[in-house]
Amino acid sequence: MTPQIAAFIVYFAVVLGIGLIFFFKSKGTGEKDYFLGGRSMGPWVTALSAQASDMSGWLLMGFPGSILAFGMGQVWIGIGLALGTAANWIFIARRLRKFSQAANDSITVPQYLSNRFLTKNPALQIICAVVFLIFFTIYVASSFVAGQKVFIQVVPQLESNPNLALLIFAAIIIVYTFLGGFKAVCWTDFFQGLMMLAALLAVPLVLVFVKDLDYSVFEAADGGVNPLNPFSANWKDIASGLAWGLGYFGMPHIIVRFMSTKNSKVLKKSATIGIVWVVLSLGAAIAMAILGRAYAPTQALVEAGQQELIFVSLVQDIFSGPWAFVAGLLLSAIVAAAMSTADSQLLVASSSFTSDIYKPIFRKKASDKETLWVGRIVVLIIAVIAYFIASSKSEGAASIMTLVDNAWGGFGSAFGPVIILSLFWKRFTYKGAIAGVVGGALVDVLWMNFLADTGIYELLPGFIAGLLCAVIVSLIDKKPSKEVEELYEKALSAEIE
Repeated sequence: MTPQIAAFIVYFAVVLGIGLIFFFKSKGTGEKDYFLGGRSMGPWVTALSAQASDMSGWLLMGFPGSILAFGMGQVWIGIGLALGTAANWIFIARRLRKFSQAANDSITVPQYLSNRFLTKNPALQIICAVVFLIFFTIYVASSFVAGQKVFIQVVPQLESNPNLALLIFAAIIIVYTFLGGFKAVCWTDFFQGLMMLAALLAVPLVLVFVKDLDYSVFEAADGGVNPLNPFSANWKDIASGLAWGLGYFGMPHIIVRFMSTKNSKVLKKSATIGIVWVVLSLGAAIAMAILGRAYAPTQALVEAGQQELIFVSLVQDIFSGPWAFVAGLLLSAIVAAAMSTADSQLLVASSSFTSDIYKPIFRKKASDKETLWVGRIVVLIIAVIAYFIASSKSEGAASIMTLVDNAWGGFGSAFGPVIILSLFWKRFTYKGAIAGVVGGALVDVLWMNFLADTGIYELLPGFIAGLLCAVIVSLIDKKPSKEVEELYEKALSAEIE
């Protein structure tokens, strides 16, 4: 057994142990505890689990790989994400925590959107749940691809059987998500968030102080533009990069963390921790990609079309020989990143199906125990579908960046405008919310399939379309009832203690 494999085994034992602990601790609890942790999460767990579930294996593979291959224009994605993260914590977190509790103590995003308008019409919940299932399955597939690629690098024997690597990775995620629910997911994400940050900071620091780098690659040609200048990117790269930040307002697996916190003090601390984590992590990923260009062994990755393996390649090269166990731990960070996103998405999609479709439509009198087990079965079903997407031979399924692009754009377009309006506009109506979700999702999908050649990320037109649909239909629709307006005012004046 190699030191790298030994490090992997230690890491997975810890993760599965957390799942088992919360499985036995959660016996006899209800769906609110399984899907939302009983609104008991502290500041560090809230912040790091939110950000770890956000970034996925994309942070260590897809993002630095795209910078390495396509240049500084891709840095704007990181800038957009940092700005979006800050705005999400500052403007959305506290209000959503208050509004979700005022709206009949909602435990899912679709449930909140329906309760916000005091309606028993299940249309919006069903539409949201369907969108969740589609885009979350794609997103989970991206995490599976990232995990598969790392497994093959650490255990070369799996190269001849990549589907086995994929199956092992998927099985580990399913076990602890299936068993432990929200608390297990949050606590594993907390540790995984720390691992991701440590790994991202370690690699560029070692490159600068230990390795010989060819800094001449950053020198501008005569009369040319400095290749390190992100403003040398065209306006489409800048606009599309910044548009990524808009996606945060509609990411269910991230904003559900805001709904799970204990009180106002927790949110304030979580906001600081979360923003600092994101800035450091994105900055380190950008630095790694830039320095990777100046390090000869990684330059061959782009020529081979394997730029997504930059982190893996650097870790195995830098921490070789007696440091192999450290390399194994650092590579576990990629698996941690992929797992921290996949587990959250599986759980949110599952909770949405059980709370927004199964219980209100098919089994209104379903017991908590029945709901929990239906949710666990849905976790399995989504994971199986994601497995088949990830194992397919299509070019899109093989690219982590492409899969994340698609899912992030879909969620941001469908839910971003609706979440913002529900928290800041009293005149917003139920029909307006339906129009916003449908219009945003539809334009995003159509743009992605027919207008991708424009070079404009589909999230931008999708978000604008969702916002316009929601506002126009709300203005055409009759004003919200007095009771809905009173709920809005109650939520604004409520304290989270």
